[in-house]
Amino acid sequence: MTTSPLTRTVVDIVGAPFHAIWSPEDGAIRAAGFATELDPEAESLTARLRSIDAGAAERGITDAAAAPGPVADPIADALRAYADGDVTAIDGLVVRQPETPFRGDVWRALREVPAGRAVTYTELAGLAGRPSAVRAAASGCANNLVALVVPCHRIVRSDGGLGGYLFGVDIKTRLLQHEGALQRELFSD
Repeated sequence: MTTSPLTRTVVDIVGAPFHAIWSPEDGAIRAAGFATELDPEAESLTARLRSIDAGAAERGITDAAAAPGPVADPIADALRAYADGDVTAIDGLVVRQPETPFRGDVWRALREVPAGRAVTYTELAGLAGRPSAVRAAASGCANNLVALVVPCHRIVRSDGGLGGYLFGVDIKTRLLQHEGALQRELFSD
């Protein structure tokens, strides 16, 4: 069993600090999300990791930026490429989070929704193999510990509204604009 600490990488994406917590032995992202005005250090992300995957959280977390000397950080490289406009750069990142069989199906279906496209919760349930399980698909989004890489921001309401997002509708809007799923002028002040 690996006991070395997890690594935290922080990259600015759509104007907000994005935190990815990953295991250095396999490069798998264990938790990821945005810092917000109310949570500038993304402490809620660490709390969610403790709640959902206590074993991973017990390893502790070190900051990649605090490591002595140059450190290879393929997670940061992929996130920076995404931020710079290569919206497919995160598609190959490995993620690992505890799952139930259906939640795993939902998360794999989410990863198949390409950047530049948004689908409804109903469509997501169908993509996950259970078209009538719309509420369960929505629950899968709500319990996703690896936001952005498992792209729950690409799910919208069937009435055309954006719906909610753990890190705020403003960040969801900016992500969808960044990926080309929303036109900027439609949501400008």
